[in-house]
Formats: sequence, structure tokens, C-alpha cells
Amino acid sequence: MYRCKSMGFSAYASAAVILLALVAWPPVAGSEGLGCVAVTEADVENLFVAWNNALQTENPDRVVALYATDAILLPTVENGPYTDHAAIRRYFVDFLKKKPSGAIDRPHNIRIGCNVAFDAGLYTFTYGTGAPATAARYTYVYKYEGGGWLIAQHHSSVRPEPKP
Repeated sequence: MYRCKSMGFSAYASAAVILLALVAWPPVAGSEGLGCVAVTEADVENLFVAWNNALQTENPDRVVALYATDAILLPTVENGPYTDHAAIRRYFVDFLKKKPSGAIDRPHNIRIGCNVAFDAGLYTFTYGTGAPATAARYTYVYKYEGGGWLIAQHHSSVRPEPKP
């Protein structure tokens, strides 16, 4: 069953190699040897609250500190993606000038894995400058790194249909 054929491994041997590679692969980059850190849905919901509170400080460095060093940001109304802290900071320097405040419109849709958590749903931003509100979809992917939960990927896009 596991014998070598003249053109390569048998299908069974190939499947075994792939399975072993997946089992050996760490769940999240930078979390090797941690085991799975416990996190609840409420904890994940509070990660959004912390991010929204950072927006209220109007300090882009406070917001960027919540993103992993290798984070990806696909912002709501700009092209992106922004893939390093300098680019993410530049985005928030401009965004924070609007004095944004986000609110989740529906209950969070949260999935939790080993040192990773996903939160997806709908939110609306209002602005202290009087700009029209922005209804958007979001996905946050959080990873446990360096002793805390950080945003690994943040995707936000304007809703294609008006808010009900």
C-alpha cells in the first residue's frame, strides 16, 4: 500500500504526508508551544469594544497597538489592503479625524479556535463631525500573540443594500 511507484508516492502515502504536515502545522503563527488559550464569546465581543474605545481616544497609535505586526486591514471605504503598522496608522490618522464611533447592529457571529477567534457581522459608524453614518459589514480575525489577543485581519466593507 505504501510502496513507491516509478512516478512518485502512491495516493495513500501522499495523503499521509499531507495529514502529518497539517497536524504538525502550528494553529497560529507565533503561538507555538502555548497550547490553546481559553477565550469566550464575551471576551471576543470585548475585543471590539476595546477597539472602538481606542477610536474614541483619537490617537492612531492606540488603535494600531491592537493590530498584530503582520496584520491585514481592508478598510471600509479605501482600497487597501494595508499590511504593516505604518500603513494602518496612516489610514487611522485620516479616519480618526471624523471622530468615528462604531456600534454592532446585530449579535456577533463568533467562531473560536485554538489561539484564533473570528467575529463577523454588521456595524454602523457614526461621526462626531456630522458626516453621514456608514453601514458596513465586518470580519475581525484575532490571534493570541505576545500575551494578548490582537487583530490579525480586519475587513470592513460598505453594505451593498440600505440598512433595514
